[in-house]
Amino acid sequence: MPFHTNCAGYSRRDSLQLGLGALLGGGLLTAFRARGLAAEAVNAPAARAKSCILIWMDGGPTHFETFDPKPDAPEEYRGEFKPIPTAVPGVHFSEHMTRLAKGLSKFAMIRSIRHEQGNHGAGNHYMMTGAPPRIPVGCGAFVSFHPSMGSVVAHEKPAGGGLPAYFSLPSMTRSGGPNFLGAKYAPFVVAEDPSGRNFKVRDVALPEGLTGERFDDRTGVRSDVDSLKRFMDKAAGDPALALDEHYKQAYDLMNSKPAQAAFDIAREPTKVRDTYGRNGFGQRLLLARRLVEAGVPFVTVNDGGWDHHSDLFGALRKRLPNWDQSVSALITDLEERGMLDSTLVIALGEFGRTPKISTLQGQTKPGRDHWANAMSVLFAGGGTPGGTVVGATDRKGFAAVERVLAPENFVSTVYTKLGIDPNKILYNPNGRPAHLVSDPTPIKELM
Repeated sequence: MPFHTNCAGYSRRDSLQLGLGALLGGGLLTAFRARGLAAEAVNAPAARAKSCILIWMDGGPTHFETFDPKPDAPEEYRGEFKPIPTAVPGVHFSEHMTRLAKGLSKFAMIRSIRHEQGNHGAGNHYMMTGAPPRIPVGCGAFVSFHPSMGSVVAHEKPAGGGLPAYFSLPSMTRSGGPNFLGAKYAPFVVAEDPSGRNFKVRDVALPEGLTGERFDDRTGVRSDVDSLKRFMDKAAGDPALALDEHYKQAYDLMNSKPAQAAFDIAREPTKVRDTYGRNGFGQRLLLARRLVEAGVPFVTVNDGGWDHHSDLFGALRKRLPNWDQSVSALITDLEERGMLDSTLVIALGEFGRTPKISTLQGQTKPGRDHWANAMSVLFAGGGTPGGTVVGATDRKGFAAVERVLAPENFVSTVYTKLGIDPNKILYNPNGRPAHLVSDPTPIKELM
């Protein structure tokens, strides 16, 4: 399956991480941390969900052609697709979202999140972390000014059985990293395509010809010869600690029976695999379900290619039916297994698309540009009331105008449902405090 890019392509600074910090006095730092631990014990919400599957629609999916059609708008706004009724009277989706339209009673739809970060780098960061970028960033930038949701969940809710707590398939999102939490909480990336016949994940099985006894011997040798001194204080930023964490993660995976079982997707019945769709995206959603079933608290499925500046309608006629099938299959499968109440399923991108359709210079087919004033977010599981539609955009889809929400409200909802206090204070290695989310107010309709 090819990797998708967006209009910004890939920047030379794709892996840029910026850190701004100042040293605090030891006594003050200790007091801050003690106060934070005490507040955490009092304020931590009761967890409704154990895990989260985040479907990241990289590039910025159109809200018009998916979950918020505008049939009463002029043709240059409403586009070529027709609206279809959903399971909720008076609520319509676009014509290619047939299965999700019928299943709206199982999930909620947010139509009123808006922000002011209209390029990929900034929008990705804001929606993935709940924190707007501290400085202007380029459209193609990979930036990290704050820990991502996946890294925070891994930090607060570690997995067992030798499994990493945070996975990203098939790649890490632009702002999906841990920032000051450290490399231990970066995602474990599974780049391999689970729809392939010879699907095999690196670091989950011993190399061919290497027995368990020989592996243990080599591990002992490494321990003997590795005399590099470690500086355990986080403020020192010792890179050897990160290498040790990666080594330990690989060692645990190769000795983890739950990990080996979770990745053995061939064990799934043919009917189940067919229901998800025999393509990279569908099988990654199935793999995500297997991972949360094994105890992984956070899995991101990085689904690129939603940056439709041109050929919007031609591209979506091919893509949306398969996408609709796979996401609907995931929600239904979780429900039938009794897992939906304990698993969040979320689908969104960094922003929506412009209301007016246009053909850009140099292009021959029309599309929509970036648009941060309106977007749609699918939200299921963890006690979320099915059939709920939160907020609304205006008649032409220009902006969220009813129950206007910010990315902070969305991220706070995810944390609260997972039993993490969005008002919690974290500390970077230099002791600088940082609120997990600046506005810790969750979306009450989803609670």
